[in-house]
This record gives sequence, structure tokens and C-alpha cells, in this order.
Amino acid sequence: MLPLRQQVFDCIRSQGQLSRIDVAKRLEVSPASVSTQVADLLGAGLLQEVEVPRDPSSRGRPPVALEVRPEAGYVAGIKLSDLVHTGVIVDFSGRPVAEASLPRTSLRTDLDLLVEEADALLVRLLSEAGMKRSDIAALGVGVPGMVDHARGVALWSPIIRGIDLPLASLMSDHLGLPVYVDNDANLLTLAELWYGAGRALPDFAVVTLEYGVGMGLVMDHRLYRGAHSVGMEIGHTKVQLDGALCRCGQRGCLEAYVSDYALVREASVALDLHRTASGSAQVMLESLYDQAKAGNEAARTIFRRAGRFLAAGLANVINLFDPSLVILSGARMKYDYLYAEDVLTEVREMTVNKGRTLPRIEINAWGDLVWARGAATLALEAQTAARCAGEAAA
Repeated sequence: MLPLRQQVFDCIRSQGQLSRIDVAKRLEVSPASVSTQVADLLGAGLLQEVEVPRDPSSRGRPPVALEVRPEAGYVAGIKLSDLVHTGVIVDFSGRPVAEASLPRTSLRTDLDLLVEEADALLVRLLSEAGMKRSDIAALGVGVPGMVDHARGVALWSPIIRGIDLPLASLMSDHLGLPVYVDNDANLLTLAELWYGAGRALPDFAVVTLEYGVGMGLVMDHRLYRGAHSVGMEIGHTKVQLDGALCRCGQRGCLEAYVSDYALVREASVALDLHRTASGSAQVMLESLYDQAKAGNEAARTIFRRAGRFLAAGLANVINLFDPSLVILSGARMKYDYLYAEDVLTEVREMTVNKGRTLPRIEINAWGDLVWARGAATLALEAQTAARCAGEAAA
């Protein structure tokens, strides 16, 4: 259970604006307890009071609400990726104040070079925001693969050579900032929890489709990572014994049938589409999609097959966790073959539905920067916890 001070802060932050009495009702605590915590948070500069519109027929002082004070601090977030790194700086309320990106030339690299690229992107962000590095309280970093969030270690990532890499500590030493690291799908889920469709839900699941396949899970309003911070690897659940080779080194993973590289592999065989120096995987995917839309049966079969495997993965998520909502997110959501009505019908057919209501499945095709915003939210979450705890100790 979080300390009451942080519960009060998080309650106000999640709603944008809230009165003291409404905070007490939501948290089911006494108004006096809330007032004590609010007074300390106001004194620390973490909250501010704002007048809100009132009923024209009412008299007396205008009603007052509480909101997070944006100028209380700034954090940055970076999403490390195979082709383009993205970054954002947000204020203490989570509002973006600067954004930038950094194209890459290789899919996989050494950790030292990756750290230098992150530094270069941070420099761009600071220039865009007109800030100094000392203005940033912390940095959140998202990376694909298996990440031990508690230790800040990249156990394995498809974009970094090596295993068990102390990513957070190396970046912190190089950048001169506290650094928090997590799996990128977890951070997209965190963005949905703080700003998106999951804001008012106690539990939901997010399945991401990008170069790989990821998943995040929220339980009781909090991100669930598993006992060792490496759970929810839906992309590496097995859907075909001794099946296609996955980039993790094993066979039969869901990712090996649904992700970008899986579709590119199928296209290169079935349609004789091959990557060249001027033809990236993205170009191949666009060509594959265009041919499917034009009626090419081989192209349509590729998407139909991927959609069936995706349906099996989504049904497994529902059968295992029974979330109130499943959000499909990521750049590949523009390929509507992956979530066409026949795919969603198969999800329903493969889900055990005896005597239960199946969850909604929503499509949320956020842009690239939402991943970086989720990374910034990770840093913001750590900073608010530390500062609320600090005020409580004082």
C-alpha cells in the first residue's frame, strides 16, 4: 500500500483537477487526513490551488480545486529502438514540452554506442526545450526485450549485443542523471494508465505490434511486471512447436508469425520481395500491404495467417488474465488485416466464454512519441514517489 501522501498526489494527478472533498471520497479516508497531506504537498510546491467555475446562483468564495504544479520539475524519456530513437521532456504534470528523434543506421549495436546515441538525443531535447542538463531531474528509458526493471539491467534485447547489461547504471554515469529502465511495452502501458484509455480502469492489458510483439498488464491500477520484472512476454509464448525461428533464438514464438520481420520473411518467399540497400523492411511491408489491398491473394494470405496467430495470442491473454479491456497498440495497427472483424471473431471463438462477459478490444494507434512519453512517465513516477516520501519524512 502506498503512503497516503502519495495516494493523495496520484489521485489528483490522475484526475487533472480535484477538490479536497472529492479526494477524500475517492480514497475513502477522512477529509481531515486529506487536508493534512494536501497542506504538505502545497508547501513542497508539488500541488497548486486553482479556482474552478461555479454555479452562477451560488454565493460565497469561488470553489477551489487542486492540480499538480507543472513547474515542480522536469524529466526526460527516451525510447531506444532498432531504426529511430525518440525522446521527450515533460513537466511535473506529464505535459510534453519538447520532443526529438534520432535515426539509426543499424538494427543491433554495442551498448557503449547506444549510450552515446541516447546522449546525443538528450542534447537535441535540451536544445529544443531551451534547458540545461541540470534542469532535468531524471531520465526514463524504454528498450525492447527482457529488462529487469528493479536492477536496471537489460537481460536480453534485440537491439543490443550481449546479455545481462547494466543499462541504467552505465547511462546514469555517462549522462549524469538518475536513470530508470524498463521494457518498452511496459512503458506504453504506463502511458495508457496515466493518460489514455486505461486511466479510469483498475485492470487492462496492452498488446503492442511493432518490429516485435510486446505486452503490458495493469492490475489494481498498477503496472504488473512479475516476480523478476520480466513477465508479460507474450511475443515469446509458443504457438507452434518446432515452428518458425524467432529472433530470441527459440522456435514457434508468437512474434515469429506476427511481427514485422515475420511478415517480411513471408513476403520475401511468397511474393519475391527482397530487402536491398534502398529497400528497407518498412518499404517491403508497405508493398505487401498495398498488394493485399489490391487483391493479391498471396499477400492477403500472409496477413490472414498472421491475424489468426494474433487472435490465438489475444485469446490466451483473455483466458489467463480476464482484463476488463484489451488495447491493441503500435505502428502496425494501420495494417487493418491484423485486427479485421474475422480476427476479432476468432478471438471470441477461442476464448472460454461460458457465463462471462468478454472484454472490449480497442485499437489505439498512438504515434512513435507515446513510447518516449511512457519512458518519461517512468521517471516521473519515481520522482513523485521520492518527493512525496521525502515530504512525509520531513
